[in-house]
Amino acid sequence: MVNVMVARIAVNGFGTIGKRVARAVRLQDDMEIVGVTKTRPTYEARLANREGFPLYVADSAKISEFREQGIQVEGSLSDLLTKVDLVVDCTPEGRGAENKKLYEEAGVKAIFQGGEEHEVSNLSFNAFASYDQAYGRKFARVVSCNTTGLIRTLYPLDRMFRIEEVFAAIIRRGADPAESKGSALNAVEPSLHVPTHHGLDVRTVMPGLKISTMAAKVPTTNMHVHCIYARLKKQGVTTSDVLSLWDQMPRIKFVSGKHGIRTSGQIMEIARDLGRHGGDFAETIVWEDGTHVDGSTLYYYQAVHQESDVIPENIDCIRSMMEIEKDASKSIRKTDRSLGLV
Repeated sequence: MVNVMVARIAVNGFGTIGKRVARAVRLQDDMEIVGVTKTRPTYEARLANREGFPLYVADSAKISEFREQGIQVEGSLSDLLTKVDLVVDCTPEGRGAENKKLYEEAGVKAIFQGGEEHEVSNLSFNAFASYDQAYGRKFARVVSCNTTGLIRTLYPLDRMFRIEEVFAAIIRRGADPAESKGSALNAVEPSLHVPTHHGLDVRTVMPGLKISTMAAKVPTTNMHVHCIYARLKKQGVTTSDVLSLWDQMPRIKFVSGKHGIRTSGQIMEIARDLGRHGGDFAETIVWEDGTHVDGSTLYYYQAVHQESDVIPENIDCIRSMMEIEKDASKSIRKTDRSLGLV
């Protein structure tokens, strides 16, 4: 067992996911954020300074550029890697695989995000399904926001009722709120690579599941919506049985059209009303009155906040890889309390 009281964590890439991971690490009493990195002296580099995160520059040759603009810098990524036990790589898609060699040479553990291929670590992580497999590992990959949302509802279903087959249509946001590129403003863009990669990604965590997916981008920025049907092996399962099962699970929350919550925009308004930082909603949201069992087939809708739903998974992955907590349920409860997901 790794003998650490507090795990020393770096976040490589202080962007949409990285800044949320850094804030979440700061809230834990069994880990500390040693530093974060940026490649350019952007607003987010200044934000790191303002929020008190020690800032390091990915390329040491650019340190002077940051300092010339009045941004405080502690050193380079190479310097940071000498001070930590584990790095959470939140760099753009494909960059994590390139960075893996740096982490190996520095002798630090690393968590990659869902934009990387499964093979970057050969362990795809979800706190419900693969916490034990990540225990003590050197490398792991937290699956994407869509995959995380799918596993959260499908994993308990499969354990309790056994799933024969799943199909999910994924209505994807066109871009994150801060982005200026993405889906066209007045168009729907279907993914023409069918079935899409989402089902394959779910199977990296739930290898026995028969699942296929299709997806389309739409001109919105706030959430993804999944339209799912699942054929259940167990006979006699009712809608109430399914809802009761999900109601016992962490990181799943219900909304209802009967209460006026019919859109993803209204869900994001709830997040703001709850005082969630940045309007984040890390739980998977299920429409209670959009869930129905007909014979052996379950139909339901769920929504996924793409900027935040993987954040608690990263925290649990750290705890497992660093051998801080053996019990997945204890880690999940601790993470959720710290992030206000209760």
